[in-house]
Amino acid sequence: MSTEKQLPMPPIVISIGGSIVVPKSGIDVAYLKALRGLIMQEAKKGRRFIVVVGGGSTARAYQQAANSVARLDSEDVDWLGIHATRLNGHLLRSIFRGAAAEHVAKDPTRRYVWTEPILIAAGWKPGRSTDYVAVRFARKYGARRILNLTNIDAVYDKDPARFEDAEPIERIAWKDFRKIVGDKWSPGANAPFDPIASKLAQKWGMEVVIALGKDLKNVKKIFEGKKFKGTLIDGE
Repeated sequence: MSTEKQLPMPPIVISIGGSIVVPKSGIDVAYLKALRGLIMQEAKKGRRFIVVVGGGSTARAYQQAANSVARLDSEDVDWLGIHATRLNGHLLRSIFRGAAAEHVAKDPTRRYVWTEPILIAAGWKPGRSTDYVAVRFARKYGARRILNLTNIDAVYDKDPARFEDAEPIERIAWKDFRKIVGDKWSPGANAPFDPIASKLAQKWGMEVVIALGKDLKNVKKIFEGKKFKGTLIDGE
């Protein structure tokens, strides 16, 4: 009989846009209930998750309010966004109580040990988005793929809000994707995946899936390795 110890499967790493959790209309309770149901269902199958959440409209409300009173530098704008992600992180940790680690993880350079199926994570420091945090956590825990749940259903060859003939891209190489998003990070930037995180993911040979966060049937297909709607970013 073999005495080799079987290594645990890497967790599923999700970077979830704060605008899905907290759109302009306020916290989307119906969505959170559905998301909780799906992740709990998958957790019962033995899957583990690292869920990194963004700041959403909460971050933008504070950033815009502060900027309307006094001119802020980019670091202050970033910190307002970071604390908004942490508030959203506590929201998620609370609804997953019993299934999630007790504390919200904030430092992706630190190795956390948790026995629960879910680790909730949030913003780290200025200049580093929650996408970047997700990439660092994926690297640390051996996950090669990051699922980026956002408010778009795919990466497009043109801005679909401006061009009716915009076509979704099913698969794109990192070098081509980075031509679209550029190389610079700015607080509150609205890119499919953060440019700094993209550079790091490319360097470490990772894959990122961009998919519509509200389409949980499609998200389930991604969990199960089935054909899904969205964009896969990989390669050089």
